[in-house]
Amino acid sequence: MSRFTKHTPMMVAAMAALWLASSSAAAETIQLFNGQNLDGWRVFLDDKNADPKDTFSVKDGVIHDAGKPAGYIITDQEFDNYVLKLQWRWPGKGGNSGVFVHVIGEDKIWPKGIEAQLQSGAAGDFWLVDGAKLTIDEKRHDKGSERHWYRLKTDKAVEKPEGEWNQYEITVTGDHVKLVVNGQLVNEGTNPDIKRGRILLQSEGAPIEFRNIELTPIK
Repeated sequence: MSRFTKHTPMMVAAMAALWLASSSAAAETIQLFNGQNLDGWRVFLDDKNADPKDTFSVKDGVIHDAGKPAGYIITDQEFDNYVLKLQWRWPGKGGNSGVFVHVIGEDKIWPKGIEAQLQSGAAGDFWLVDGAKLTIDEKRHDKGSERHWYRLKTDKAVEKPEGEWNQYEITVTGDHVKLVVNGQLVNEGTNPDIKRGRILLQSEGAPIEFRNIELTPIK
């Protein structure tokens, strides 16, 4: 019996396909926050006289967001087709904030985009801001608001107590947006009208902290 294996054309094609799939799956992760400063982000505040450093600062690998005045940090670059992972926690008694994806247009309060809610007790809700569109199950539509959709299983706790770190995983493809909080699927929608844009973290009334912000492209 030969010590060598003869590879048929079919075997070679199969091996090549496996190699390509492996290469595609191993897309390089991008660290959107370097742990030292806000390089790659810019700050917008509603109060033009406010000092941005009083609202957004970096210490010990954490972005400290004072929550006032209203505003945000937003990536310099636009992205599409990715998995975004980040951690957040409330240093005080909770509050309101959000992660926007597919942000486009001029700076204002608030720009067009899809908001993955961070409000205490409601992380995983969708807000469709400034005319952004996404098809979401109408059973979860907040009838008191044209642009708010509740998360799945709103009676089930998914967030950790104040002071503990939570994990957001937001998967964005051309036709699908999926939100996972602490390993649990909490919301999803399809057919966004915006396919590409910037990523935004809000300052919206209460102190919040962010860390470990990374993006893995989906090939």
